[in-house]
Amino acid sequence: MSAALLALQVSTAGATDTASCVATTASGSRVTCPAATPDPNQAAYDQLKTRLGGDIANALSAEQRLSITLDQFAGIELSLTAEVAQEEATISNLEAEIARLDTEIADTQARIEVEKQELAVMSRAIYRQPSSFWLLIAQSGNLHEALVATADAVVAGQRAHALQDRLQADLVKLQADRDARQTDLDHESNTRDLLVANLSSLQEVMGQQTAVSGQLTTLVAQLQTAKSHLRNQPPTVTTNLAQLLEAQEQDLILRSYQTAWAQAEVGTGLAIVNHALPLGKTIAGLKLSYPMTQFTVTQGFGPTTFALEPPLGPYRHFHTGIDLSAPLGAPVMAAADGVVVAVGHSALGYGNYIVIAHGGGIATLYGHLLQTTVSAGQKVARGQLIGLEGSTGYSTGPHVHFELRVNDQVTDPMPYLPVPGTNWTG
Repeated sequence: MSAALLALQVSTAGATDTASCVATTASGSRVTCPAATPDPNQAAYDQLKTRLGGDIANALSAEQRLSITLDQFAGIELSLTAEVAQEEATISNLEAEIARLDTEIADTQARIEVEKQELAVMSRAIYRQPSSFWLLIAQSGNLHEALVATADAVVAGQRAHALQDRLQADLVKLQADRDARQTDLDHESNTRDLLVANLSSLQEVMGQQTAVSGQLTTLVAQLQTAKSHLRNQPPTVTTNLAQLLEAQEQDLILRSYQTAWAQAEVGTGLAIVNHALPLGKTIAGLKLSYPMTQFTVTQGFGPTTFALEPPLGPYRHFHTGIDLSAPLGAPVMAAADGVVVAVGHSALGYGNYIVIAHGGGIATLYGHLLQTTVSAGQKVARGQLIGLEGSTGYSTGPHVHFELRVNDQVTDPMPYLPVPGTNWTG
C-alpha cells in the first residue's frame, strides 16, 4: 500500500498540467494560451476520489469507535485485575487456614497417641491388680483403702477413654474442616486461573485493537495523500490503488471479526466465573429461533464470491453466517436463552453487534445492527428484544448477519432453525 502511494506521489511530482503560453504578435503585446487538453482519466479520478473520501470518513469513524472500545476494555481490565487480586487474597487466607488446621490435626494426633500409651500403661497396672476384691482387702488390710483403690482405677479408666473419644471426635471435625477448606481453595484457585486467562485474553484483544488503531491512523494519512495526488495518473495506477485499498479493507474487516469473538471469549469466561451459563448443554438437540419474525434470507452459509468476505480454510472468501433482510429498524430477538457476552459498536466488519453465549460452547452473533438494547453480562430469554436491524459495518443494505459458533468453530445455523414461517412446535 505505502509503496503504491509513494509511486503515485513520485509520478505526480514529475508531471505538469500547465500549458505554456506563447506570444501572437511581434510586439508581444498580446499573448494567448491554448486550452488545456482534457484528461481522459478524469472520470476515473473523480470516481476514485469520491471512494477515497468515503474511505477516509469510514476510517476516521472506525478510529473513533475503536478508541471508545479501548476505553471500555480498559475499564474491564481494571475490574478483572481487581477480581484477580481479591481471589489471590482469598486463596492466601485459605492456605493459611489449611496450614493452621494441619498443625491442629498433627497436635491432636500426637495427643491421641500419648493418651493411647497412658491408657495402655494403666491397663497393664490394673491387670496386675488382684482379681479378687477380697484378696485386695486382705492385701491392704483396710476395706476403705480397697474401695478407694478400686474406684480410682475405674474413674481413671473412664476418663482416659472419654478423653480419647473426645480427641478422636476433634480429629474427625478438624479433618472435615480441612477437607472443606481444601475444596474452597481448589474452587478459588480455578476461579483465579479463569480470571487470569480472561485478563490475558482481554489484554491480547486490546493489543490487537491498538494495532488496528495504529493501522487506521496510517491508512487515513495514506488515503488523504492519495486523494490529493490523483491528477495525470495512468489507469493502471488508479486500478492498483483501488485493489490495494480493498486488500487493506479486507484485512481490517478480518481483524474486526477476530476482535468481536475474542471479546466474546472474555465475556464467556466471566459468565462461567459467575455461574451464569447453563450446565450440561450440548449442540445435540439444539433448537434456535430466528432472530426476526419476518425476513428474507439473502445470503446463506459457506463459500462466497463477495470480495471483502474474509478467507476460511481453503476458501478465499467465506460467509460465516446467514443474512436475514427486513425493513430498516426491524426488531431483533435472542435466538435462545443465554447471557450477553459481547456488545460492540464498530464502523468495520460486523458493525454494531451482540454475542450471546448459551452454554456448552454454543454462541450466536447478531451483526450490522442499527441499535443495541442489551449490555454485556445481561441474561436474556429466547425471543427477547436485543436490538434493531441496521446496515452498520461492512454491509450493502439493511440486514442481520446471524452467526452460530460451537467451541469457536463457525457452524451452519440452518439445521438448528425451523422452516421459515414456522416454529419447532408447529
